Amino acid sequence: MAESVRMPMVASAAVGELTSIRTSVVPWYVWSAAMAVTATTVGLYWDISWHIGIGRDTFWTPAHLAIQFGAVLTGLSCAYLILHTTFAGEGASRDNSVKVLGLRGPLGAFIAAWGGFCMLTSAPFDNWWHESYGLDVAILSPPHVVLLVGIFVMGVGGLILTTGQMNLSAAEGRRQLERLLLYSGSLLLCLLFMLGYEYIGDQTLMHSAIYYRALGMIAPVVLVGIGRTSERRWAATTLAAIYTTLWLAGNWIFPLFPAQAKLGPVFTPITHMVPLGFPVLVLPGAIALDLVLDRFDGWGDTWKAVIGGYGFMAATLAVNWPFAYFMMSSHARNWIFAMNEFGYNFPPSQYHLAWELRTYEKTRAEFWVGMLIALVATALSTRLGMLWGEWMRRIRR
Repeated sequence: MAESVRMPMVASAAVGELTSIRTSVVPWYVWSAAMAVTATTVGLYWDISWHIGIGRDTFWTPAHLAIQFGAVLTGLSCAYLILHTTFAGEGASRDNSVKVLGLRGPLGAFIAAWGGFCMLTSAPFDNWWHESYGLDVAILSPPHVVLLVGIFVMGVGGLILTTGQMNLSAAEGRRQLERLLLYSGSLLLCLLFMLGYEYIGDQTLMHSAIYYRALGMIAPVVLVGIGRTSERRWAATTLAAIYTTLWLAGNWIFPLFPAQAKLGPVFTPITHMVPLGFPVLVLPGAIALDLVLDRFDGWGDTWKAVIGGYGFMAATLAVNWPFAYFMMSSHARNWIFAMNEFGYNFPPSQYHLAWELRTYEKTRAEFWVGMLIALVATALSTRLGMLWGEWMRRIRR
């Protein structure tokens, strides 16, 4: 009989090998988080377009259902993940988890689940609000604020869930997760731009300080934070390019669907869904951020934030300021740039106001003070993005 020889194997090596195999594949709950934030972002864009072109009619609109689908998917997947980790999780999954109220699970799952709960809570709150105070098209009504907070928290939770898995992954799995992280980060940028739509979405303000102040506060923190987390070259540029592509898709696809206003008074007849307009030209600023942060890699983060923030604002002004003249011209009144699209409550006698640059600030001095604030806010946003990115790179749970 042949003799069998049992070869010893170090336990830690075996565990490490199994972990490497396990983390080389993107887990289902990361795909679920990406799907949820996609549904919610599309639903929110759709909902704003619905309010502009149709008006608020009922909760059971496709836009609302898309938003709440993201909330339900987040709630169910995160609840299952937490309960499975708590009661049936293996040693590795329990070790890479946090404990909250006796339950165990990834940090991102707890955060995303809380955001999904807020989103679901906003639905009956919104119905009660409209039954009590009547129909309206306000974006920042109290129920909508609860919804927006929930969406933001859910999105951040999904990013943390993706990042935690990415930091534990092998090379191939990490590359896939990096791509998912940049995609989800672009959706977060879309959501934040929708939140600041009153200023950033109004092209007539492109020569006003308030436009650049809002842009400087929102964009760099996402571009730098996600870029530093992914550790990829040209990460901010890639993220901005994905955002631009997604927003252009909405700008060109939505008008293909018929629509009719259901809330009066109707000043402009509506025949199709109204898009939210041409995307913000954030790509030049993102390129400047990548160039500056790479060129001054050996400098301290504070100096890099100042130089990067100034570079972002300089590139943004250099492109957006002259582009504003084009957007006000007749050459932008077509399906590509959508400057001929108006909501049902916009009278034709006021169309010319959408094609004239206006100043939000009342005096020249107020404008320059506003631009100085925008410059400082951009540098602070860049620094905050660095801190956020460094924190995300350390997440293992």
